[in-house]
Formats: sequence, C-alpha cells, structure tokens
Amino acid sequence: MPDPAARDAAEEASAFSHPAVPPDASAAYGAHPEQVVDFYAPRDGRRSAPLVVALHGGAWRAPYDRRHLTPFTDFLARRGFAVANVEYRRGNGGLVAGRWPDTFDDVAAALDAVPDLAAEALPAADPRRIVLTGHSAGGHLALWAAARHVLPAGSPWRLPAPPALRGVVALAPIAHFGSAVELAVCGGAVGQLLGEEAEFSARAAHADPSLLLPTGIATTVVQGREDIVVPPAVAEAYVDAAARAGETVGFTLLEDAGHFPLIDPSADACAVVAEEIAQLAW
Repeated sequence: MPDPAARDAAEEASAFSHPAVPPDASAAYGAHPEQVVDFYAPRDGRRSAPLVVALHGGAWRAPYDRRHLTPFTDFLARRGFAVANVEYRRGNGGLVAGRWPDTFDDVAAALDAVPDLAAEALPAADPRRIVLTGHSAGGHLALWAAARHVLPAGSPWRLPAPPALRGVVALAPIAHFGSAVELAVCGGAVGQLLGEEAEFSARAAHADPSLLLPTGIATTVVQGREDIVVPPAVAEAYVDAAARAGETVGFTLLEDAGHFPLIDPSADACAVVAEEIAQLAW
C-alpha cells in the first residue's frame, strides 16, 4: 500500500500545480480588502446558468486564499455554471486559524450580497438556482451558511427564513467539531477558530454545523476515503448527527481519493463533484 503521507503530498502537489485563473469580474461586499467576490461566467456562453457559490479551504488560515480554488471554479465554469468565488478574513497572520467573529461576519455578508452583486457583475447567473459548495474549512463554512436560519436566537448571523439555495455540496468538510477536535484535524484549527475552553462551548453553538440540524436544505457531502487531512470520520459524524435530527444528508464516499482531488480539475473526483452540484442545480 502507498504511504498515506506521500500520497497526500502528491495529491496536494497536483491540485496546486494548476495556474490561478483570473476572474471575469470582481465585486466588493465590504470595505476590507478581503471582502471580495470573484465571478466566472459559464464558458459555453449560455445566457442563464445556475450560480455556484464557492468557499475555499485552508483551515481558516491566512496563507490560504481564494486563488488556490480558481482552477476548480474555472472547471465548474467550463461545465456550464456561473461561479462566485468568495474571499473572507482568515487568521491574523501565520498559521492561526480564523478570526472570531470576522470570518463568520464575512461569510454571512458575502452570501447576503452575492445575488445582487451577481446581477450586476454576472448577468448569466440565475439567482433562483444557487448551489453552495466549499472545500475543507470552506465546506464547514458552506454548511454553516446554509444553517443560519437555525442559529440560536440572538445570533447576529441568524436569518428569519431559510436561505434561497437549491442545496449544498460540502467537500471533505470540517463538519463536526467534536470529531475534528478528537482527531486534531489541521493541527487543532477548530480550537484556534473558537478560542479557549471558556469560549469554545458558547461559540460552538453558533458555529458547529453538527449542532445546527436539521436545516431543511438539500445537502450532500463528498469525501475521499483516503483523506488524512480531514478524515472520513468527521463527515460520518456529521451525517450521523443529521440522521439523529431527522434529516437525510447525502454522503458520497470516493474510493482511492484523498483530500485534494475533490478540487483538482485533473482528478476524476472533481468530475464527481461537478455532477453532485449539477444534480442540485439543474
């Protein structure tokens, strides 16, 4: 059997080997330089297409921005989707994971703004057919954004009604914080995101997707069986939590795939992801 660490390194190198793809348009959703959305038009020239809103991963850490997701967003555009690639504030530098509450402020504001921004910047985008996707930490944020209507009362991010989404396709998401902490996912990133023990439980109630169920939003999780970055046990714990809450979450477990093929246009797993999005979008 191949060494798991060597396999993961090779898959990461492949995913990051593609050059960044510049957007067709960009728009700000706030005053901070990282409060920006890049738009990609469907490459087939169609006049109306489902809009895929994508949230990049990187353990909510500053060095990992939206550029590494652009080959994937371009891949979706070549499949006939309109795409919005969202940037958001992450750690304050180095390898600290996330900023509380800025990371969540940004994702909420971006999702609220995207329909209007897309209408101006990307007329081909159909706001009636929005699918939310995200990879790794971005998968967490996608699940969280789809659950804002079930946030605790008084949460600044709570929506009065479910967001207007066709559904969510979460890719190897950090979807269950308890499981992620037990497995020390991404070097303890969840603990860094939520803060010290005294803050952790209170903040988790507002941030852990596994505690924000059921949502009533069609949700699919795509996971590589060989993933050692965010192991399948994390997604499985989320799917189990959904079942206990009376909600069915689709779970596609890809054999012979790790963490990064899900966003690598040269990998078969990426085509599976596009098909999962298409099933919700069209």
